[in-house]
Amino acid sequence: MNNSKEEYAHPEYLVETKWLEQNLKAPNLRVFDCTVNVLRNPDSDQSRKIPFIYGNGLENFSQSHIPGAGYIDVSGELSDSSSELPLMLPNDTQIIEAMRNYGVSDDSHVVLYSATEPNWAARVWWMLRSVGFNNVAILNGGWAKWKSEKRATSQQACDYPLGNLSLHQHIDSFVGKNEVLKSIQNHDIRIINALPAGMYDGSSEFVFGRKGRIPNSVNIPFVSLHEAATGSYLSAYQLRNNFDQVNVSDAKHIIAYCGGGIAASNNAFALVLLGYENISVYDGSMLEWGNDPSLPMELDNDL
Repeated sequence: MNNSKEEYAHPEYLVETKWLEQNLKAPNLRVFDCTVNVLRNPDSDQSRKIPFIYGNGLENFSQSHIPGAGYIDVSGELSDSSSELPLMLPNDTQIIEAMRNYGVSDDSHVVLYSATEPNWAARVWWMLRSVGFNNVAILNGGWAKWKSEKRATSQQACDYPLGNLSLHQHIDSFVGKNEVLKSIQNHDIRIINALPAGMYDGSSEFVFGRKGRIPNSVNIPFVSLHEAATGSYLSAYQLRNNFDQVNVSDAKHIIAYCGGGIAASNNAFALVLLGYENISVYDGSMLEWGNDPSLPMELDNDL
């Protein structure tokens, strides 16, 4: 299967495992595991509102990671603790301060990966995009591919020095519910749901408040963007074919959403690989939309 990065409009946003292994000692390289552990919410009273809980993946990281890598706490240091919803976008200052503490500077080359779904790396990539920092890539295939190729691992703590990252430019990469609501009847805007098909059509047991989806949204599950065997992103031809099925090329603006803005970030990243720039992530996604009875929902008639 052809996965040549040269086909992408922005191949610089992906790095391969072989390249990373050869460049681990580069002085400006900063590698981070962004994994969040997702578990079913054991609280039966809350599980319909928030079906999952999101836990820090630092313990697993400490047991084994790419040599020299650090750990980014997406569910803690890169989430808005003042919000009632988990995983919400923090302000620019919090993002910049966290990344400085992790060791990122203006001249750093950042590589992100996840030990579970690639969505977590894509979420951090998308947040860095929102503060104008573009020298950042995702490890194609992530931790699973790295391990399957029997590349070196480590248990040593990260020793990146304090960074000096600055706010390059605030970019409106995220939207809220009001903008999404205004977009539902706008045929120039394509709203893409990145969740599995069962959660999109309402047949899944997992529910974010209410079954269904944002009206007039289409479904491109995040898993459909990756090779099943390696976890690598599909070729540009295959990705484009997936998105062409929902006519994204005709859209003046694309809004991606999911459960909490995480899988949506992966879809948004894939679209950027293809050269699309008119993309936003709905940050609150179904955690907000599905739990707000004032907002419209769409559900298949037979469910």
